[in-house]
Amino acid sequence: MTLMLMAIAPALLIVIYIYIKDKYEKEPKKLLLTSFLLGAVFSVIVTTILYSVFKVFLPLPDDFSIVQLFIKAFFVVGLIEEFSKYLVVRYYAQPKADFNEPFDGIVYAVMVSMGFAMLENIAYVMQSGMSTAILRAFTAVPAHATFAILMGYFMGKAKFSPNKKILNLVGLTLAILFHGAYDFFLFIHFVPGISIGAFISLGIGVVLSRNAIKKHQLNSTFK
Repeated sequence: MTLMLMAIAPALLIVIYIYIKDKYEKEPKKLLLTSFLLGAVFSVIVTTILYSVFKVFLPLPDDFSIVQLFIKAFFVVGLIEEFSKYLVVRYYAQPKADFNEPFDGIVYAVMVSMGFAMLENIAYVMQSGMSTAILRAFTAVPAHATFAILMGYFMGKAKFSPNKKILNLVGLTLAILFHGAYDFFLFIHFVPGISIGAFISLGIGVVLSRNAIKKHQLNSTFK
């Protein structure tokens, strides 16, 4: 039970944090919950299917080279996971009438991402124990949140822009790039110290995410 709570808590705390940051016009709790559950179920199913398809058409050997790890980080993990979340935000949340200001892009993207991250975290923590729970609470789960905020920032702008398609794709691309960079440095186990790159990437993502939140707050139409 303790492990389960440790696995769930980081995602829920981030959900609460973003809900509080939505200062001027709260989103309906039903839509938030549905987005969270779609992230935990639909996005995970899509990710699993796409992983299986990738393994069939472009299998990677067990002895990864730098190039193969780059492909795995950016074009397998980053692309597939962020695309699966993007689908929910783009086709479920963004068309809703309650998605009525740019900040809502951040809110819904984080809800979807935290649903995904919570389920992923449960799997890792229940398999590997308390040390993994503590480590991921300060790394992987917040990383998923930064990817979501960066994607949601542009998807929030997209809803109210004539360049909707471009801005949506900019958000998706940015999430993929940060996700890929974070994983790429963690995947290279055979180069001592290179994992610090993942934490630098995460730190940059956190700073950009804070700026994105502040900017959409300042420009809120309900302020």
